[in-house]
Amino acid sequence: MQGLKALVAAVAAAVLVASGSFAATISGAGATFPYPIYAKWAGAYQGVSGVGLNYASIGSGGGIAQIKAKTVTFGASDAPLKPADLNKFGLAQFPTVIGGIVPIVNLRGVAAGQLVLNGPTLANIFLGKITNWSDAAIRALNPGVALPNQAITVVHRADASGTTFVFTTYLSRVSGEWKTNVGANTAVDWPLGLGAKGNEGVAGNVAQTSGSIGYVEYAYAKVNHLKHTRMINKDGKPVVPNADTFKAAAAYADWAHAASQGFYIVIVDQPGANAWPITATTYILVYKQPSNPADTAEVLRFFKWSYAKGGGMALSLDYVPLPANAVQAIEASWKQIKVPGM
Repeated sequence: MQGLKALVAAVAAAVLVASGSFAATISGAGATFPYPIYAKWAGAYQGVSGVGLNYASIGSGGGIAQIKAKTVTFGASDAPLKPADLNKFGLAQFPTVIGGIVPIVNLRGVAAGQLVLNGPTLANIFLGKITNWSDAAIRALNPGVALPNQAITVVHRADASGTTFVFTTYLSRVSGEWKTNVGANTAVDWPLGLGAKGNEGVAGNVAQTSGSIGYVEYAYAKVNHLKHTRMINKDGKPVVPNADTFKAAAAYADWAHAASQGFYIVIVDQPGANAWPITATTYILVYKQPSNPADTAEVLRFFKWSYAKGGGMALSLDYVPLPANAVQAIEASWKQIKVPGM
């Protein structure tokens, strides 16, 4: 997994260079979903500002726990907090980038993007109702594909995960049985499968396990050359995961309304012929009245720069930059955060 190691090195370099020059270091922890783009932004930002990023990619649950415990300056989560929870803990929340969650498979004789799944079939695989790759439901979606007579091994997140929240929210919308028996959350009682920590862990387990299926943010599949599936979307169209299909799904986001709700927004299973069905945005959490205002101001400056200068880097990893109206709403919302110079 050389691509991911390179991204780890980018963050490490940003932190080490900043520390060596006695510059500030931003401290954050949380979601693994945006880690590849935060790593890329961090290396570039350190070069122009001297400020490094110390980001622990530990999962959304860990990020929420650490910001609540005030052990980091910002937390990161793919599962947005509702306004009541933000108010309860004195937190502000804002999205940073849009991406897609993709099913990945390790299936002999099947190329990346060749296998097609729909929502109900995907749910039945993760429910354990479909247990073999030659099942009739999969064959019906894939005429002409040589599917092996091989048992399916499910790989899922073992940690509290915003990626899991988005994935299980999607499964709950396309499968009544999933909604009733499992539900949507950052951690669920999985009916079966192997647990792995982080997007990195799921990617690694699928890469090593023949006949397996898991789910990761698309950058992890792309960087590590894992085989993703296509998906049948809400309009009944088979679509591939990429920046264009993620952007098509996000086109329905009502950012003005989201701003009034602490930016709580979920954009899975959106209409549109070109919309990827498991699209999500990822979030940053900071205190409205931080104990160290100067450090929180550095966080806001980092993301302000990322919005303005990081769009091309995001697209290179098939993340979608937020539209201008969303960025304007986000930066306006920062007035509630008591920090100097913002």
